[in-house]
Amino acid sequence: MEFATQTTTDGATRLTVDGDLTIYHATEIRQRLIDGIRSGPVLELDLSHVGEMDTAGFQLLALAKREALRLDHALRIVGHSLAVREVIEFFNMVAFFGDPLLIPANERA
Repeated sequence: MEFATQTTTDGATRLTVDGDLTIYHATEIRQRLIDGIRSGPVLELDLSHVGEMDTAGFQLLALAKREALRLDHALRIVGHSLAVREVIEFFNMVAFFGDPLLIPANERA
């Protein structure tokens, strides 16, 4: 599991997750998400490099979204891997997260 943080041109913090959003990394992921949300008013979460996501990973994203709302901060998912899209769509939670699910050209049928 790897994380990279950078500041975007509009001042948001972008957290890129490279690895699996699964129960095996839940403690580390949870802390990174919470720290990212609390660090500033906008956290952009790039999940385009996530290879696998289970229900624990989904629950962590939901927790992060609720924490952002509680603090009146914004959480934007700016990259969705196929695994992330499948889980969010399976639970019918696209509207909850409120971010467009963009499908990269190389994944279109």
